[in-house]
Amino acid sequence: MKVVTRDASALTDADLDEFASMGGAFDIGAVSKAKDQWVLATTAREGNTLVGFMFLTLERLGGTPCVVMGLLSVKRIAKRDGVLRGLMTEAFHRALMAFPDEDVVIGARFVSADALEAFAPVTDIIPRPKHNAVGEQRAWGRRLARRYAIEPQYDQASFVAKSNAQSGFIDYVPVKKAKIAADILAFFKPVNVAKGGVLIVHCRSPTRRHTLTVTRRVTSRVRVWAIRLPRGPHRTGPSMRHSPR
Repeated sequence: MKVVTRDASALTDADLDEFASMGGAFDIGAVSKAKDQWVLATTAREGNTLVGFMFLTLERLGGTPCVVMGLLSVKRIAKRDGVLRGLMTEAFHRALMAFPDEDVVIGARFVSADALEAFAPVTDIIPRPKHNAVGEQRAWGRRLARRYAIEPQYDQASFVAKSNAQSGFIDYVPVKKAKIAADILAFFKPVNVAKGGVLIVHCRSPTRRHTLTVTRRVTSRVRVWAIRLPRGPHRTGPSMRHSPR
């Protein structure tokens, strides 16, 4: 799989049409808006076939470096879990390279518990079961809601924006639905998907020793990352691990 990141402003109409035609949750209106809202656009391809894409921005929120994920979509193919890992590896690696000596927060919106697989390599996830989020952790939820322009409808107690908040989120549907623990599903109970509700989740980026192996090749226009994904199960934080099937 080949993962390529470039400036979102460099995307053409043909690129946007390809994104919208991939078969995910986002139509041409959503991806066109994302091009204007986010700095970087990443694509994942198997050969010449687009199998996933994401939009994100690296910036500081409250003085802390942050990867703000605008949206991510994975094509409904048999090996979609590898596509998700490839895109998230790119996000984690960019955080590490841009801010090598600092803790980096990664924030995203979710509409289903299945998509939390995106954050499987990390453990410091907020919100998470059996953890009472403290003031600074809740402040990060507010910062991200403000960055997503959904602060008026955001509830800091539940980390949920109740409506009109789905301009972007992690669009991932697993091949086989895993049995998800009830305490994880409980976070999504107040999320009204039909009204555009989302759960805002943030985490700390993996440390250097936990980052997957990535080989960088630079061209004149784009940065190409040839990602070698590990075989077998990847590390999953115990607090967010799915229950046995």
